[in-house]
Amino acid sequence: MNGELFQRVVAWVGGDPDENDRVTLIALLNDGNEDELVRRFAAPISFGTAGLRGPVMAGPAGMNRFTVRRTTQGVVAWMHDVGIDPARGVVVGRDARHGSEAFNDEVVAVLLGAGARVFEMPRPLPTPLVAYCVKAFGAGAGIMITASHNPPQDNGYKLYGPDGSQIIAPNDEIVEARASDATLPPLGDRSNPLHTFVSEESIAQYRSHFVERFAVEGGSDLKIAYTPLHGVGGETMISMFEEAGYRNVVIVDEQFTPDGTFPTLPFPNPEEPGALDLAIARAEATQSTLVIANDPDADRLGVAAKDDEQWRTLRGDEIGWLLASALLPEMDSPDDVVATSIVSSTMLEAMANDAHVRYVATLTGFKWILRAAGDGVLRFGYEEALGFAVDPMVADKDGMSAALAVCRLAHELSVQGLTLFDRLDEIEGRFGVHAGGQLSIRAEGPDGLTSIRAAVERLREAPPATLGETEVTEVVDLSKGCNGLMATDGVLLRLGTKGRVVVRPSGTEAKLKAYIEITAPTFAGVPISIQRLVAVAQVNEVREVLQNLLKL
Repeated sequence: MNGELFQRVVAWVGGDPDENDRVTLIALLNDGNEDELVRRFAAPISFGTAGLRGPVMAGPAGMNRFTVRRTTQGVVAWMHDVGIDPARGVVVGRDARHGSEAFNDEVVAVLLGAGARVFEMPRPLPTPLVAYCVKAFGAGAGIMITASHNPPQDNGYKLYGPDGSQIIAPNDEIVEARASDATLPPLGDRSNPLHTFVSEESIAQYRSHFVERFAVEGGSDLKIAYTPLHGVGGETMISMFEEAGYRNVVIVDEQFTPDGTFPTLPFPNPEEPGALDLAIARAEATQSTLVIANDPDADRLGVAAKDDEQWRTLRGDEIGWLLASALLPEMDSPDDVVATSIVSSTMLEAMANDAHVRYVATLTGFKWILRAAGDGVLRFGYEEALGFAVDPMVADKDGMSAALAVCRLAHELSVQGLTLFDRLDEIEGRFGVHAGGQLSIRAEGPDGLTSIRAAVERLREAPPATLGETEVTEVVDLSKGCNGLMATDGVLLRLGTKGRVVVRPSGTEAKLKAYIEITAPTFAGVPISIQRLVAVAQVNEVREVLQNLLKL
């Protein structure tokens, strides 16, 4: 066995606090299983989208107690480095994934041992509550143990700064560097006076704020089927529905109790085909007209609705347009800002310009969207991956408050005899058809990320002149920046007046993703549905060409 690898494994085992993980690694050493040890040690898990995500397993390439312990030491050192007083406190939360309780305990123990004040969530709760509490308490940071919508074998570690938003560079680099220097830390326990559980009153204040903002006066008879997809959003979301006046909400029983195995779903992501099938079946059985779904940590929102006799799952962009149509009329200050990412639809820009509200396009991810307003106030931000921020009280995407906002719009339309699809027709009839689609290619195995980067590089070096019948009019290398945005790995293909394609690696999973948008003005006398079908056919053609072009 490689001597350097052997020494690294021995050193890791010497500091690992988890007996089972130590036994696993020692067994791999004794068996001489170098391939498996290389998998666990060659590429340590690193900070990506404001934190860590990866498989729960022993070794530095996995999420485990030792990784969490070292990372938390890195967070404490980062706070000192950038001048955040640990006495302001750190909000600590977790979801119900495998390992979340143990990882939560490690975070609390390391923080208390370092002399930091801790505000600990009383039980597994949604991610937006951590972001909310950071701002509400004036805390110095927030840590959430979650892998959001990742596959069941994953877990993660999300870090918020004192403004309640996800950290960005160079803060993530500081945390990672300081974590790599971590030693065996002193540990505290919950008897420490610096420890406090977040009160039920604080959680109720979160609910009250959004209920007051989006409640239906006099209550609503709108029939809603709701699922948290085996995650932690169910209890909070049902309370918010009741308090906001929705009398006819049914749950998907098989998916309501938190369960980190996600037994009814291959991937617990409301974007995935089939993820809402059980909810739609429940809605059909109860004559509901709207399906609301949260992902496992409830920071994302999925929506399906009945269009005549057919159920249709809305794209993230469509939900974004619907929310914008409801929220833009409320904005009357020059400080108000709306924002979305460069991979999301360009429709929001047109809607904002028409409403005389400032629009900003950002890099992909809510850590950028939430900073789009600068000195202004972000009143609405979204990204096509089902992330929506509908109120500045939470400086991150929030699938629960967004759910209430969608339901209020659906209620108001229903009173007029209209549906969400009628509103979408109205929007596209005014601003043009904006058909969108995605191509997502999952990379398997230890060389997956390398193959993804290679595919993007091939596209950068040899871009196509056409995508089917659609001409590529401009190629933009996003690694060199674009329109004042920071450099990011990806390629933008402009299709003249017909739309654009963005190809980039996923920030949270081993996937290569392409985001396609085909746009066209509408024509009087031709039904929107027909014009939309033409644009969708172009999207499908572009997707098919990209599928062959981007093979891993």
